[in-house]
Parts: sequence; C-alpha cells; structure tokens
Amino acid sequence: MFKYGIDSLTVDKVMEIANGTLEAILSPEAIAKVDSCRQKVEIMAHGDKAVYGINTGFGPLCDVQITPEQASKLQENLLITHAVGVGNPIAKGLSKIMMICKVHALCQGFSGVRLVLIERILYFIAHDLLPVVPEQGSVGASGDLAPLSHLFLPLLGEGEFWIGNEIVPAKTVLDTHGLHPMKLEAKEGLGLINGTQFILAHAITGLHKMDYLLDLVDVAGTMSLEGFQGSASPFKAALHTIRPFKGNLKVAKRIRMLLDGSQNVENHLECDRVQDPYSIRCMPQVHGASRNAYVHLKGLADIEMNSVTDNPIILSETEAISGGNFHGQPLAMALDYASIAVSELGNIADRRCYLLLGGKYGLPRLLTAAGGLNSGYMIPQYTTAALVTENKSLCFPPSADSVPTSLGQEDHVSMGSISGRKFNQILGNLEKIIAIELMYAAQAMEFRRPNTFSAIIEENHKIIRNAVDKLEEDRVLKDDIYAMIALVQNRAIIVK
Repeated sequence: MFKYGIDSLTVDKVMEIANGTLEAILSPEAIAKVDSCRQKVEIMAHGDKAVYGINTGFGPLCDVQITPEQASKLQENLLITHAVGVGNPIAKGLSKIMMICKVHALCQGFSGVRLVLIERILYFIAHDLLPVVPEQGSVGASGDLAPLSHLFLPLLGEGEFWIGNEIVPAKTVLDTHGLHPMKLEAKEGLGLINGTQFILAHAITGLHKMDYLLDLVDVAGTMSLEGFQGSASPFKAALHTIRPFKGNLKVAKRIRMLLDGSQNVENHLECDRVQDPYSIRCMPQVHGASRNAYVHLKGLADIEMNSVTDNPIILSETEAISGGNFHGQPLAMALDYASIAVSELGNIADRRCYLLLGGKYGLPRLLTAAGGLNSGYMIPQYTTAALVTENKSLCFPPSADSVPTSLGQEDHVSMGSISGRKFNQILGNLEKIIAIELMYAAQAMEFRRPNTFSAIIEENHKIIRNAVDKLEEDRVLKDDIYAMIALVQNRAIIVK
C-alpha cells in the first residue's frame, strides 16, 4: 500500500498505482498537512497584504489585488483561460500518471488546496475517469500550464473525459457518477496548474520503457554476435575493470551471461579473425553510455516526483514564497540527454543489421540461401535506416531553446514538455529497430546450426520462431515485422 504525501514515489510505484496493482491512499499525516496549509491560505486570502496568486492576478497582472469575494472566480478563470492546448490527445495512461503525481505533490502540505479537491482527483483515478489532454501547448514553465488546465477542467464540469475510446463531455460523466462540478477557492487553480506533471509523466513513462529496452538491446546485440560468430573476448571483465564506467561494466557482464554455455562461441575461440566491427565489440561502451544516461534521468525524476513544483509555496500564515519550482529545466536537459542515448541504441542496432546482411564468415548475403530470385532480408534494413535518421532528427534539444511568454514575466522557459514527448517518440522508434534486429539475428543463428547457444538465447530464439518462421524464400515481411514489434512491446523476449 502506498501513502500519498508520506511514502516516496518511484517509477515502478507510479506505474503500479496507474495499472491498479498497488493501492494508494491518503494517510492521516498527509490529511493533517493539507488541512494545516489550507488554513494558512484562508488567513492570507482575507488579509490586506498582497500575496501572489492568492489575492492578486497572475503573471504580469500580479500587481492587481483581488477581493476575497473574487477569489473563486479568479481561480476558475485561471483554468479556463489556460486550457489552450492543441494537437492530438496524449495517451490515457499519461493523464492518469499526471494525476497521481499531482496528488502526491499537493499532499506535501505546501500548496494550500482543500482536502476535498484532492479527494475528487483521487475519485477520478480510482474510477479511471481520465481527462482528455492535448499534447501541445506547454513551454515547461511556469509549469505545464496548458496540459494541466485541460487535466483539471473536468473538476469544474468543463473539458472532456475518455470513456473507453470515446471522448465524452465532463459534465455528462460527472452526472453519471452523481458528482457536482466543484467551485475552486483561493490558491487552488494555481496549485492545480503550476507544476511539471506533464513533463514528469513523460519522463516516468519513458523511463519505464527504457529500462526494458536497455536490457533488450543487450539480448539483440548478443544474438547478432552469435549469428556473426563474433568474439567473446571484448567482454572480459579484465578489460572493463580498467575503464570502470558503471554502464560499461553492467553491459559486459550481461553479455558474458548471455554467452555462457554457448557452443557457437566455444567452436570459434581459435579462429583467425583479429577484430570484430565496432557495432559488435563496442556494445559495452555504447550500450553502457546509454545506461549511464538512464541512471541520470531516473535519479532526477525520483527527486521531481517527490517534490513540490507549484507556486507560490505556503510556509506560514504570513509567508508565501513566489519562486520558480515550476521551472522544468532540471528534467528538460536530462530528457534531451536520454533522447540522444536512446537514439544511439537504435543507431548501433541498425549497423548490426547491416553487418549481418554482408555475407561474411559463412552467412549468405541478405540472410537468404536462395539469393538472386529472392531478396531475403535486404529491405527491412531500409526501415531501420529510416527510423534511425528520424530519431537523429528528433535529437535537437528543446531545452536549448527559449521563447519568452507572459509579456516577459516568464522570459526563460524550459520547453521540457517537448523534450518529454520527443523522448517517447524516439523510444517508440527504437522498439521497431530492435524488433527487426531480433528478426535478423534469429535468421543468422539458423546458419550456425548444429551449434547451440546459451539457454536464454535458445529460449528467445524459440519465442521468436513461435511468432515468425525462418525465411526460406521471399514472402510479405510486414506481418513478420509487426509480430516482432508485438514481442518487444509485450516484453515477451527474456532479458534476464
């Protein structure tokens, strides 16, 4: 059981809460913190001192003071006017993760919203009432204003929910559940839409996917090595302990594990080949560098998902700090770094696909024994090449750009929302590239029989063959490729 506002969130916990395998509740401690902070806001809202966003306007209108009677309208106008997102809706799962992360942030006791507001969001989560959120419109500071506004418009009876695969007006869904639209009070609109939960949800989703793909590329690369009859010596521990990057060490160890018991490797220990191409022998260095980027992003995401990122922060009845915790730069830069890391995994995988087609060391050209009449596996590598180049084009770092907004009040923004979206696009392309490499590697391994491979590689070869037959003569490969992509996306390939 997870207790909001008390326990620490992790990528795995967020995903488990989202898919319903981990129950999440409000703890008495969190309730006390939320109520205490709310009392401080009430005092400020009825005081004479101007406090940003509580009894003043927003952004460049922060010098306009608002009466207590206008507070509710002010906060509701904030959500309505900031819901200006465009483009396709984000995945439903991302909307849910955004709400989970926002609840946890609000429960830290520095945001000043009422408990009833948090309970309504928890109702949405528990009943899979997932708001429709457009993918474009956030500049990543002052938080993810547009997507968070769309996320919480349904609290007011505005906006839309997903019901199955249909988009339904929020008011209709609230009526079905016997819920009335809520009236926001002082500070609550700001507490809802200031924050980095859109960026963070993309980071969490991407990290969850990248964690598996990092292991999967080691498997795919090792299977390609086996098909190519590459050397095992570049993965010896002695080589990597004298350049001990953690990612390199882990990949080399994993490849040794994946080769353990391979008759195919043992039969070629004394071959006269001096070196393998970099895409084979430099897997620890390249895959390992991408692992280092993953660890960096994960560490920052762990901090962010347990932080308070709205504004202002309520410290006492007399002190509310208007700072910049909503600025997405810490995640934006790391997301751009991770995007490059993922792109490079696809880049080296494509090179291994190309290598297997070359007809070297006993492999037939294009991985077909009946070349000429048959093109074999010539053309799927065109697809990996296209995906690799698309990923390279997506590696421009949005965090290196900034366009001033809010009449210059918000004169430097992170663009981290774009970084997060592109990170997940690149990961989606990597899934397809690795699927094709696995298909190629399985075919190459067929030409090394009767040699046997390690138990885990043999099992994975069997899994692939259950989905895709050995290519004997030309056939439509589209279905094979999609079957392989399904294996990757469903995590059917054994990685440990």
